[in-house]
Amino acid sequence: MGQTARVSAVVWISAVSLATWLWLLFCQGFFWRTDVRLPPREEPGEWPSVCVVVPARDEAAVLPASLPSLLAQDYPGRAEVFLVDDGSSDGTGEMARELARRNGGLPLTVDSPGEPPAGWTGKLWAVRHGIALARAREPEYLLLTDADIAHAPDSLRELVAAARTGGFDLVSQMARLRVESVWERLVVPAFVYFFAQLYPFRRIGRPGARTAAAAGGCVLLRTAAAGRAGVPDAIRHAVIDDVALARAVKGSGGRIWLGLADRVDSVRPYPRLYDLWRMVSRSAYAQLRHNPLLLLGTVLGLALVYLVPPLALLGGLALGIPAVALPGGLAWLVMTGTYVPMLRYYRQPLWLAPLLPFTAFLYLLMTVDSAVQHYRGRGAAWKGRTYARPDAVADEG
Repeated sequence: MGQTARVSAVVWISAVSLATWLWLLFCQGFFWRTDVRLPPREEPGEWPSVCVVVPARDEAAVLPASLPSLLAQDYPGRAEVFLVDDGSSDGTGEMARELARRNGGLPLTVDSPGEPPAGWTGKLWAVRHGIALARAREPEYLLLTDADIAHAPDSLRELVAAARTGGFDLVSQMARLRVESVWERLVVPAFVYFFAQLYPFRRIGRPGARTAAAAGGCVLLRTAAAGRAGVPDAIRHAVIDDVALARAVKGSGGRIWLGLADRVDSVRPYPRLYDLWRMVSRSAYAQLRHNPLLLLGTVLGLALVYLVPPLALLGGLALGIPAVALPGGLAWLVMTGTYVPMLRYYRQPLWLAPLLPFTAFLYLLMTVDSAVQHYRGRGAAWKGRTYARPDAVADEG
């Protein structure tokens, strides 16, 4: 009797996992599709002024591959670049000035903000300083971009044209991350896949939809919308600043859009699993609002959605229980099929798709590790600056 009950429970778990995947396939904003690119756009009659703000901390290694692409923007209007050297110890500011002297292009201002006061995360303090410098030029738009992001020559004009044509206050593109090492191939496409699952791009741009998110590497923001939303001051404590920014803009009545990039690329390498682990774990528990119950639910959810299908298929086949193996196999098949478009977007071999459960297991461990680091007092970090208790920082604000 007990064994029959256990088999029945396993059958139900396998069936629920399949049902979950069918729901994700059809009801989660078609998150798995990768055709959400810059919306239709027309060039404006008069190009508005834009200031580009680049927060940078110890970025001398990547600036030669990224900053010249910003300085070389083919933009018909007035544009200027502000790089905020946030206490770098590797000569980031000097490197930026040398690149500007060597390459020419858009005007570049390099400045430093000093140490952030209590209640601010370091990156947002650097962004605030850059925006303050830019406001003196009275730009209509701000382009917030990271120091490791390389832009195609027409990137800025395409972003502005999209914002003007669609009436968007915020237009963001998720830069194509580097995928060269073995671990990058295994982990990076899944990172974007999971992000899209949490924040389906189609819902973000839909008027009236509550879903809001942006990709911090490339955000074009209307200056007036930033003022209405009170950013960056209103989100000064945020560790996941791009999502917080999008929520603030949308919450103040602004229209936002997020999609995948075609020619906006991150040049930052993540050659080792350790590097990718740090990238994810530094903010994973913040995403769960440092809530142990949300952590437990996330771990159980990841196990049900990603680990149960292969275990049910293999275990069902080994034990000769078709009622367990069949739904498990179908769920794994749906999972694999939804991952294929992202692998194609990243130009990766499709045999990686069935390995998604293994990658999800790594993300589960990274999330748990993020919580462990939080309770050890290490918390979130940006470029070597640690915020021991992000929740306490938020309370101070």
